[in-house]
Amino acid sequence: MTEDSASIHASAVRVGERAVLIRGPSGSGKSHLAFDLILAGRAGQIPPTVLVGDDRVHLATRGGEMWVSPAPALAGLIEIRGLGIRSCDFVSDAPIGLVVDLMAEDGQRLPPPEALRWNENGIELPRIPVGRGYAPLLLVVAALTTTKSS
Repeated sequence: MTEDSASIHASAVRVGERAVLIRGPSGSGKSHLAFDLILAGRAGQIPPTVLVGDDRVHLATRGGEMWVSPAPALAGLIEIRGLGIRSCDFVSDAPIGLVVDLMAEDGQRLPPPEALRWNENGIELPRIPVGRGYAPLLLVVAALTTTKSS
């Protein structure tokens, strides 16, 4: 990735000032987690949260940070299983602060430190590898509201 934008199959929400990038295979729950985080923000459990993009987003490096923006054709749209495609508020871009990988092969109860980092194009970001059967919302809220013990 360079200053140019690369399109990936993912969802993203801005929580406070930073985005949570949600990756995973089709059907893994990316849209579900994005909407759960929006609701958690509305409930005051985490900072205010707004959609960046669902299903397909663009990544770009700018100023030493990784940024995410919605695919133009999907801006402001989110899939709600059982209701279909819905419109909602969104932001045009945000710097990424956390990467969540759903159905991650390296998702473990106590992951090694190297599994908790994502490196791309010289940028390192915190990462949560969520294994099958784990509740991603709880892990993401914990990551956003707690600090690592020594």
